[in-house]
Amino acid sequence: MAKVVKAIRGMNDILPDEADQWLFFEQTVQDWLGMYGYRNIRTPIVEQTDLFVRSIGEVTDIVEKEMYSFVDHLNNDSLALRPEGTASCVRAVIEHNLLYGSPQRLYYSGPMFRHERPQKGRYRQFHQVGVEALGFSGPDIDAELIIMCARLWQMLGITGLRLEIGTLGSTESRALHRARLIKYFEQHVNQLDEDANRRLHSNPLRILDSKNPEMQSIIEHAPKLIDDLDEPSRIHFETLQHILREQGIVFEINLRLVRGLDYYNRTVFEWITDKLGAQGAVCAGGRYDGLIEQVGGKPASACGFAMGIERLLALMQECGKEITHAVPDVYIVHQGEQAMDYAWRAAEFLRNENCQVVLHCGGGSFKSQMKKADASGARFALIIGDDEVLAQAVTLKPLREATDQARVDLNAVSELIKTK
Repeated sequence: MAKVVKAIRGMNDILPDEADQWLFFEQTVQDWLGMYGYRNIRTPIVEQTDLFVRSIGEVTDIVEKEMYSFVDHLNNDSLALRPEGTASCVRAVIEHNLLYGSPQRLYYSGPMFRHERPQKGRYRQFHQVGVEALGFSGPDIDAELIIMCARLWQMLGITGLRLEIGTLGSTESRALHRARLIKYFEQHVNQLDEDANRRLHSNPLRILDSKNPEMQSIIEHAPKLIDDLDEPSRIHFETLQHILREQGIVFEINLRLVRGLDYYNRTVFEWITDKLGAQGAVCAGGRYDGLIEQVGGKPASACGFAMGIERLLALMQECGKEITHAVPDVYIVHQGEQAMDYAWRAAEFLRNENCQVVLHCGGGSFKSQMKKADASGARFALIIGDDEVLAQAVTLKPLREATDQARVDLNAVSELIKTK
């Protein structure tokens, strides 16, 4: 007997019952993004490895430890499965000159790949929705991204999320802060763990994001970036706060908020839950004004966010959101050659009337077919036998109500279904 082939660990099948929840989520997201004028963009799953090294940063966990990269033996190109969507979106915008003449509100969704330890809501193949606003320089678009998230949580029935916002300042203020951080951590080098020592001179900001309990005291007393902000960055951050308060958005300022990707500047934010274990962020983003130039385009402002679909679906369940499984309106039961021909005509007629119809296939007695009709969850069984063919009618039997079946004209079936 052949060995059973199973899915790769951390890359999961989504079965029909679970897929109903995904379909609800995807339709809700599509409606929500339409409210704000965001348009869909779709990019390849595989990109040049260099795209992610240049955009995410060489000294990051994603590039160093998690990215699935490989050599294409046909031409020796180094390729990677995309670990996130922003870099691919920006690459496409540059390649196709989409920013010529007007800014862009874009969104994408689909699978991303990171080689990390699988846990609840975090997998090696995971799915994200990402929203990118390109060509907008002011804090108003930052506020729009945050405000639209608050609306989505309402639409999905998600409660209890906490919003944290922060600022990373401009490139110049980050450079000043970086120098102060290095000087500070060098004075405490014996207290740094292996990761922090490795990043001390390459990416000291990432040390602030350490979860090592033994380093929290030293991190707490480290220089704060807000003290190094230039005036335009300070005004940008204060204006963002004003808009959020005016729109009734509750937030906390987290001066230690460091996004895991190197391309962020100024505004950063996270939506956090306490219901899914230690990894609390379900949606995060911010401003990345330098990325477009970094990837090879003309300088342009940009900001955006990404949310993990698996984590949001788990959170919907934690919040008690119930999704109704899709069931057909009608299950057609038939027996006999003439009845089969008539059943096919009846099925297509009802589908033309916007009814959801399952036509029984595989033969069997009326009794066995009726069991399948009941198990399908359909509201009605449509029974066709020799008598119905002779009368050019059908028998309509309610399956979820204690109501007698009745023989009716096929043309009346869709109206009867819609009124019951």
